[in-house]
Amino acid sequence: MTDKKATLKVDGHEAIELPVSTPTLGQEVVNVSPLAAKGLFTFDPGFQSTASCESTITYIDGGKGQLLHRGYSIEELASKSDYMEVCYLLLNGELPNAEQKDAFISQVKAEAAVPEQLEAVFQGFQRDAHPMGMLMAAISALSTHYHESIDINDAASRKDTAIKLVAKLPTLSAMCYKHSKGEGFVAPDSQLSHAENFLNMLFGSNGAKREISPVVAQAMDRIFILHADHEQNASTSTVRMAGSSGTNPYAAIAAGVGTLWGPAHGGANEAVLKMLDEIGDVSNIETFIAKAKDKNDPFKLMGFGHRVYKNYDPRASVMRESCHQVLGELGINDPKLELAMKLEEIALNDDYFVERKLFPNVDFYSGIVLSALGIPTSMFTVIFALSRTVGWIAHWDEMLSHPYRIARPRQLYTNYDKRKFVAVDDR
Repeated sequence: MTDKKATLKVDGHEAIELPVSTPTLGQEVVNVSPLAAKGLFTFDPGFQSTASCESTITYIDGGKGQLLHRGYSIEELASKSDYMEVCYLLLNGELPNAEQKDAFISQVKAEAAVPEQLEAVFQGFQRDAHPMGMLMAAISALSTHYHESIDINDAASRKDTAIKLVAKLPTLSAMCYKHSKGEGFVAPDSQLSHAENFLNMLFGSNGAKREISPVVAQAMDRIFILHADHEQNASTSTVRMAGSSGTNPYAAIAAGVGTLWGPAHGGANEAVLKMLDEIGDVSNIETFIAKAKDKNDPFKLMGFGHRVYKNYDPRASVMRESCHQVLGELGINDPKLELAMKLEEIALNDDYFVERKLFPNVDFYSGIVLSALGIPTSMFTVIFALSRTVGWIAHWDEMLSHPYRIARPRQLYTNYDKRKFVAVDDR
């Protein structure tokens, strides 16, 4: 923070001095909150120029291609850490020591099971129901089990809720998949790591563990890490906004899931696979590359470039490594994956893409990895949601840890002035 001021001059109003805040990293922020008392407010569609909160969790510099969690780069976290450690970091502000990490993992494993009544909830869904719809409903159902016991004004209660959510989301996500397959649910296995347990609940069966390659487990763990938090995106802002009303945290997280479900937000890696289906074969690549370069053609290469990152997506380099490791480990001979690798080669070397910095992003590689593991595209956003839950709940906890107000955006009204009502027979 500094003592800097900005002066705003509006016709018909006295000059207004606004405080300017200086963050640890990033651009200076003009505090416009005093405007309301002066009868003014700002117009910022999509909140592109508005800082809705002060946060210490995640920082993104799109120009530099930088993503930091509590000051640690995503590249280091994804290559040297694991998801449980990153969860602890996001929730507690610091990386754990060995004892703290072991205790945290034990707490998460102890909460992985879900109330058995949830099985009946799933039986109410059609087999072809979208997994995101099932997940949102299942999280909402959890709120009925954990309502009276939650005190959102108590830090210990919030931490307990955070652990429950981190622990139960993989279980609920796997239940969505198993229900769609018409298969029995698989109970969590405390002998397995977080990623191994999730994969076993997806592909195993009770009484018969699924053999999981360390390479595959590491790739899944990295997918969890790389999607754990991404600053004030649409779903995180939704969770904060819902949470500002004092609602049950499970309801707030369900709202986040609903927002993430939108194809403009969480469906990017699913869109990559649909694009590969549209291209169809390696022999068609040149045609579709030409279409992508034609500004008058609606076709777009999905999974290339990023709205936030104007340089290389820092998450992509780590996911690229895992992608190639998984494909090598599994020895898959899939024309779709061959097509994806050819597209990657072109994007990294073609002057058109290089000059415009349209590099493959994390969604490109994560979609390929998930497809290689045999996970259907309808489950991709579910895996995104279970990964992002820790970020959502960290932001929810941060908001409630400080003085806050219920979110109440304003609007620019552009319709009629007050009109006189006319009875229906006189209209």
